[in-house]
Amino acid sequence: MAVDIRLAVARKRVTEVVTAENAPHLLAPGDIITTDSSFMRGHGTYMEEDKLLASVAGVVEKVNKLICVRPPRTRYNGEVGDIVVGRITEVQQKRWKVDTNTRLDSVLLLSSVNLPGGELRRRSAEDELAMRSYLKEGDLISAEVQAVYSDGALSLHTRSLKYGKLGQGVLVQVSPSLIKRRKTHFHNLTCGASIILGNNGFIWLNPTPLGVEEEAGAGGFVTNLEPVSLSDREVISRLRNCILALAAQKMLLYDTSVLYCYEASLTHQIKDLLKTEVIEDIVMETRQRLVDQEG
Repeated sequence: MAVDIRLAVARKRVTEVVTAENAPHLLAPGDIITTDSSFMRGHGTYMEEDKLLASVAGVVEKVNKLICVRPPRTRYNGEVGDIVVGRITEVQQKRWKVDTNTRLDSVLLLSSVNLPGGELRRRSAEDELAMRSYLKEGDLISAEVQAVYSDGALSLHTRSLKYGKLGQGVLVQVSPSLIKRRKTHFHNLTCGASIILGNNGFIWLNPTPLGVEEEAGAGGFVTNLEPVSLSDREVISRLRNCILALAAQKMLLYDTSVLYCYEASLTHQIKDLLKTEVIEDIVMETRQRLVDQEG
């Protein structure tokens, strides 16, 4: 009878020097951010007696003269241009409702999707009747935020061939505050899998597609249902556990951190990546590599 015995050992610490300049500025609700009236008020702030105060607990972020307070755990607040992964929840007249981890369901209009075959024409009554053959309840999609309505709901579009219906893969949900904003959120990793890092905290993992050109003419509605090989499934499972490990340790998720964590996990079995001490080991090694890379 085999017994799994795990012993506690002393762990190496990351040689990261935290100074006053790079330390995060944490605020509680009601704390004064600044008394300078030249700054603009962003999310998580309010004005009172010519003072800019924090309305939520979180970290101060400055972009030129705009000041925001980003809470560590929150629902996703969309911005125009964000990449999101969502699930169709309802088919309505000339639109789909999409769950994107926001307070209100997002809207995907029939006029905001590519027609099958890439046709460019006005949407007809036949297209409206065929909406459920394009996307139905439960389908996963990748899309871009086109507009934000006055009530906070998001308007999505999938007019590019890189967006559309998602096929076989794994959906991982993390806090939206852990997704690092980058120029691109679609990555083909060197380990043989593709990843979509949605700004809304939904991460999609799937085998790297081969016949992209063949699927391009389908308007993003045809998915590959070929059996996924065992090696691809193992890679995706390892990536999924690595993402959960990074999220558990509150590390920002982007292509480099995920790939470094994947490489650090290769000395462990996939099922062992859910153990606390293994999570601490691989995340510590990942953090050290990122610190060394930054200089």
